[in-house]
Amino acid sequence: MEDKDNRLLHKIKSPEDLRKLNVDQLPALCSEIREFLIENLSENPGHFASSMGAVDLIVALHYVFDTPVDRLVWDVGHQAYAHKILTGRKEDFKNQRKLGGISGFPNPMESAADTFMAGHAGNSISAGLGMAIADMNTPGNENRKTVAIIGDASISGGLAFEGLNNASNNPNNLLIILNDNDMSIGSNVGALHSYLSDLTTSAGYNRLRNKVAVYLKKTGALTENRRRALIRLGNSIKSVVSKKQNIFEGLNIRYFGPFDGHDVKKLVKILSDIKEMKGPRLLHLYTTKGKGFPAAEENPSVWHAPGKFNPATGERISSSSAKKAPLWQEVFGETLVNLAKNDDRIVGVTAAMPDGTSLSRLFEVMPERSYDVGISEGHAVTFAAGMASAGKHPFVAIYSSFLQRAYDNIIHDVAIQGLPVTFCIDRAGLVGEDGVTHHGFFDLSYLGCIPGLTIAAPSDADTLSDLMFTSLSFNNPFAIRYPRGECRGFSGFHEPAKLEIGKGKTIKKSGNSRVAIASLGPIIQNALDASEKLAADGVNVDIYDFIWLKPIDENLLRELAQNYEAIVTIEDGILSGGFGSAVNDFIKNEGLTVKTVSLGIPDKWVPHGSVKELQAICGYDADGIAEAIKETLKKL
Repeated sequence: MEDKDNRLLHKIKSPEDLRKLNVDQLPALCSEIREFLIENLSENPGHFASSMGAVDLIVALHYVFDTPVDRLVWDVGHQAYAHKILTGRKEDFKNQRKLGGISGFPNPMESAADTFMAGHAGNSISAGLGMAIADMNTPGNENRKTVAIIGDASISGGLAFEGLNNASNNPNNLLIILNDNDMSIGSNVGALHSYLSDLTTSAGYNRLRNKVAVYLKKTGALTENRRRALIRLGNSIKSVVSKKQNIFEGLNIRYFGPFDGHDVKKLVKILSDIKEMKGPRLLHLYTTKGKGFPAAEENPSVWHAPGKFNPATGERISSSSAKKAPLWQEVFGETLVNLAKNDDRIVGVTAAMPDGTSLSRLFEVMPERSYDVGISEGHAVTFAAGMASAGKHPFVAIYSSFLQRAYDNIIHDVAIQGLPVTFCIDRAGLVGEDGVTHHGFFDLSYLGCIPGLTIAAPSDADTLSDLMFTSLSFNNPFAIRYPRGECRGFSGFHEPAKLEIGKGKTIKKSGNSRVAIASLGPIIQNALDASEKLAADGVNVDIYDFIWLKPIDENLLRELAQNYEAIVTIEDGILSGGFGSAVNDFIKNEGLTVKTVSLGIPDKWVPHGSVKELQAICGYDADGIAEAIKETLKKL
């Protein structure tokens, strides 16, 4: 094996080092980066397929542009691992997504090379356009370049279209790169197409084109409206030649491509040719997810975030050989199928996450009643509202942090009209290694203030099934939130029971406890573990599962206030406006004098790390709960 000290990647500490290489060395560097990714991600899991597919593009971008002076604006950031490696974080990569290590996504607080936060899809064009226009109007920055990189899935989102529309109507020099990894490039490879693509990106052609445009403007022959019409005409001609139409034909955005996104030397030439062009333009590249690793190329969705794997064989290594319970999303998926068999009103909706939410189970059994709308959460909610208004009962399965993007749709299109849409909010609470952009700890707060919305959080699998069934008999918006991971309390798929809305239940009651734990959701397991620790020290606590945030169980709260000296609330969510806030508001409004202590996520951003580590940092792991109760007892 080649000595690593003599390899190209070993010598690159920054983009400046990269730009010292000869262009003929770049293919070898791309191979080395892919080997590095395989070696590291096989042991320390992350987003694999997307990052493997974008290596050549990232190398070409840093080679051609003067980064970090020139800005690269990533969309989502799943594909940006090579970017991190080339911008001084190669040695830290072994700790990416670990507590105290680098993030799995671009983060400006981590590096000046990361120009904008990139955890949710669709924001790169809007953010990049803002940067490009700001530079045009800042003395000394007029020649600074901005490149927005966006994927074919992300560009389908509403925000991306809004950005494109704005880019077409405001003077700017933004370069948009469409990283399209969902199609083959074969049908577009031909002599005439290649000739036209090479011609329209060449520096000589564009210098001549610009001179002609300047002359025609001076003579008055080329007005702004005519210029836009010519751009549309040029895009249309290219579409005829390439036998493909594109959405940019009607916009005033110059379109180039499509090109092979894995030909790094060709990419360098193209980017060099169009780098100095004025006005908004879009470069369309075809890439292959998982490029360089056959197993990932063949099944990119599975290899999006595959966990640990054998780099030699491609065999994925299970993180738990002794799985004790199904995952929360699996219980959701199977329950939905069972309910749908007996209720024709049920339809399933998700936003590009059928596998992650397990809505894929309904797709398998009833594809005609299953809808994946792509990365368009706002549309997903309003689409569901439309179906609900026409007699259906949609179950909308979206991750908590992504549902934030549809907040207005929830309020305006569902809640105000009181439509029967059931929101199944996956990945609620602390999600772990994906970190600050993906934690789902705001949902209780941002949903709790909406009139007419019922909100529940099951503590076990059976309760999740029961809540889904209960929502069918409730002709108003209904939200159920649950976390990632294994789901305790699974007794097998059973005939679900209809629950009494707003009624909690007793989990543990000793009769001689001074403190009651009021818990919402699966975090109750931490409370049970804490009670065992406290019992070893001779301290008894009673535990209650409230199930419902809204309506909260007021009768149970009155009972706790009358029978205990203190109530400790526990939630896997932000404390501000959450379950603890609701309990405290009730206690205060009722004039009750019981002491309350709220445990959950404090008013700060929580980094990436394991869920256990992050719960400990926030003070509501079992040890944190036990310690809080001991401190409370001292003050009583």
